[in-house]
Amino acid sequence: MNNIFCITGLKEELYLKKLISLVLVFAFIFAVLAGCAPTGTPGSSTETTQPGSDSKPAAKTTLNFWTFQELHNSFMDDAVETWNKANPDRQIELKTDVYPVDDMHNKLLIALQSGTGAPDIVDIECGRFPTFLKGTPALVEFNRVVEPIKDKLIMGRLENYAKDGKYYGLDYHVGAQVIYYNKEILDQAGVNADDIKTWDDFIAAGKQVVEKTGKPMTTFEITDHWAYYPLITMQGSDYLTKDGKPQLDNEANIRALKLQADMMFEHKIAIIAPGAWHHAEEYWAWMNQGGAASVWMPMWYMGRFTQYMPDLKGKIIIRPMPTFPGGALSAGMGGTGTAVTNQSKNKDLAVDFLADAKLSLEGSIKTWTILGFDPIRKDAWSHPAMEAENEYTQYFGSDIFNTLKDVVADIGPINYGDLYPEALSLIQKNVLFKVLQERSETPEEALKKANDELLAK
Repeated sequence: MNNIFCITGLKEELYLKKLISLVLVFAFIFAVLAGCAPTGTPGSSTETTQPGSDSKPAAKTTLNFWTFQELHNSFMDDAVETWNKANPDRQIELKTDVYPVDDMHNKLLIALQSGTGAPDIVDIECGRFPTFLKGTPALVEFNRVVEPIKDKLIMGRLENYAKDGKYYGLDYHVGAQVIYYNKEILDQAGVNADDIKTWDDFIAAGKQVVEKTGKPMTTFEITDHWAYYPLITMQGSDYLTKDGKPQLDNEANIRALKLQADMMFEHKIAIIAPGAWHHAEEYWAWMNQGGAASVWMPMWYMGRFTQYMPDLKGKIIIRPMPTFPGGALSAGMGGTGTAVTNQSKNKDLAVDFLADAKLSLEGSIKTWTILGFDPIRKDAWSHPAMEAENEYTQYFGSDIFNTLKDVVADIGPINYGDLYPEALSLIQKNVLFKVLQERSETPEEALKKANDELLAK
C-alpha cells in the first residue's frame, strides 16, 4: 500500500509541475500578444496607427466637401480610401454635404463673399463657375499639380475653369458629346446608324423611322440646352466670343436653332421631350418604353440610362454626332469643376488630394470604372482597365471607347466669360420655349432679342 501511495504521490507531483509549466507558457504568450497590440482607441475613425512606430497614431485631417451631385460621393469616398493607404502621414477624413444645386451655389457664394463658412472642397457646376471667377477668385489655383502633366491632360476641360493662366477647378470628365441610338427601333425601320454621318443623313433616316415605326427620331429640350448647345459648339461657335462678348445671334447659332425647328415643324421627325428636358422623370419613363429612336447628350448621360432606363439595356448604341459641313465630330459638354476655397486651413493637403483623385492615371481611370465618365487624362483612354467589362459595357456594348477615340481630338474649351450664366439662362428660359414650344418667334428673332438683352447687362 505504501508503494501505491508513493507512486500516486509521485504522479500528482509530476502533474502539478506540468500544469505550472503550461500556465507559465500561456502567460508568456499573452504578454507577447499584448505587447504587439495597437495603442489607438479601438474602433476609432479619426486615428490611424503608423506601421512600425511606437509613436501615437496620426490624427486624420477633416476636410469638408460640398456637392450637388449624389453620384460623386462614391468616387470621392474611394479616392479618400486610396489616398489614406498611400499617405499614412497625411490621413484624411472627408465630411460630405449634398445640397440641391441652386441652394449649394447660393450658399457658397454668400460664404465666399462674407469670408466665412465655406468648405475646404466644393463641386461647382461649369455654367456657374464664371460667377466664382469674377474679380479676384476666392479659390485656390491648381497650377503646381497641373503644369507638370499638361501633355497628358485634355486641357480643353481645364481651360473651362481658368482665369489669367491659373486653373481653379478640376473636372470629373471630358463630357464628350455623342448620340445614343435605339438600335431596335432603327432595325425595325431598316436604318443603319453607321450610315448617318451628316445632319442631312440624320433627317433622311428620321423620316424612314417615322414612316416605318410611327416613332419620332429624336427629342428636344425647351428648359435646358443639352440638345441645342452642341449644335453651335460643333460649328466652332458659342454663346460668347473668346473675349467674353455676346454672340447669341451669330450665323452658326441661328443655323443650329433653325435645324431643330425644321426637324420639328418641316420634317416632323422630332418632338419636345416629355417633361420638357432630358432629365425629367416623365422623359425617362417614356424613353424606357422605346419612346424615340435617338437622343444626343454627353457621355456622362450613360449613367442616366443605366439608372433610370434599365429596359433599354442591350438596345442602345453610342455613335459620333452627325456633323455640319466642315464641323467637328464632338464637343465637351457640361462638367463640374471641383475647387478648393481660400478659407480652407489645409489648402495644400486639399490640392494634393484632388490631384491624386482626378489627375493621376489611377484616379482618372476610376472616373470611368466608378462613375462611367470619360477620363480627362489622354493615357487613360488606351489603358487596359478601360476595356474591362462593367455595367456600362454590359448596357451599351464593348465599343464605347472606340467611338470616343474617334472624336476626342475635336473637343475644345467653352468660352466661359462673366456673362455666360446670363446667356445660358436666356436660352433655357426664353429662346428655346418661344421658338420650339410657342412658335411665337423665329430663331433669328428670338436670338436677336436675347443677344440685345445680354448686351444691356
